[in-house]
Amino acid sequence: MIFAVLVFIAVFVLFAVLLLSMSGGSQEKKQVSARLDSVLLKAHKSDDVITDVRKRETLSTIPLLNRLLASLAIAPKLRDLLAQANLSWTPGRLVLLSIVCWLVPAWLVYLKTGAAVVSLIFGLVCATAPLGYVRFKRGKRFDDFEKGLPAALDLIVSALRSGHSLISALGLVAKEIPDPIGREFRICFDEQNYGLELRAAMENLAHRVPIPDLQMMITAILIQKETGGNLAEVLDRCAHIIRERFQLKREIRTKTAQGRLTGIVLALMPVGLGFLMYLMRPELMSLLWTREQGRKMLYAGLGMIAVGGLIIRKIVRVRV
Repeated sequence: MIFAVLVFIAVFVLFAVLLLSMSGGSQEKKQVSARLDSVLLKAHKSDDVITDVRKRETLSTIPLLNRLLASLAIAPKLRDLLAQANLSWTPGRLVLLSIVCWLVPAWLVYLKTGAAVVSLIFGLVCATAPLGYVRFKRGKRFDDFEKGLPAALDLIVSALRSGHSLISALGLVAKEIPDPIGREFRICFDEQNYGLELRAAMENLAHRVPIPDLQMMITAILIQKETGGNLAEVLDRCAHIIRERFQLKREIRTKTAQGRLTGIVLALMPVGLGFLMYLMRPELMSLLWTREQGRKMLYAGLGMIAVGGLIIRKIVRVRV
């Protein structure tokens, strides 16, 4: 009963926030219209109009949630994570999706089983689905970037040996290499052309794509700018090292495929068997959450599955 009351309060607060945001949005529109009218009236009286050209990023389209996220330190991290995944979501949208993915499954499981702790655990697992999707997109984009980086370095080396400067070579990569490499190098090229120092533009590139291979290339370029030397030869060696490293990673991934598949099967098999047994004999499986001893066995089983999955992940995850 307490869990049902808590879920009801959470849903009520969520809808209240949405309604307040809609009313707040209309009020803000009125305020913006009033400000524009005042500015237009001043424009007729004076030619000296101050224009604000500062870049403003919105964390959420809901004003209340936007102010709440602005006061939290996790909001910039979520914004960087979404930008690295190349998703047009806002941090507020990600938070709302996580809340919905927590409330709905937890409520459904509680209605079926009546076990509050099991419902909360299941809801928390489902709440990680939006963040997991973002991390999946981010990892896939980084993998594509890492695969195409040697070709981009070969293009830079060819441009340097043919007489181009480093900046023009970066612009050539931005034009010729497809995304995600072309997009990130285009941003770096534009930042440098708009007056940003090369070191700052390279550091921004390393912040947007934090992979070791790109950091090695950026370090080589910055060191060469300070000490001098043949940059084409240095980048050629970097491309060779990246190819060798990528080949080693593929070999490790091939040899650890059986261990990763074993971990996935061992983690999902108890859940799948429990679901099938519930479909066949619901009165038998319901003993796990209707009796005290059954709940203890269920919690112990979930804990052992989580610990076993983490141990297998630690074994098969080899860093190169």
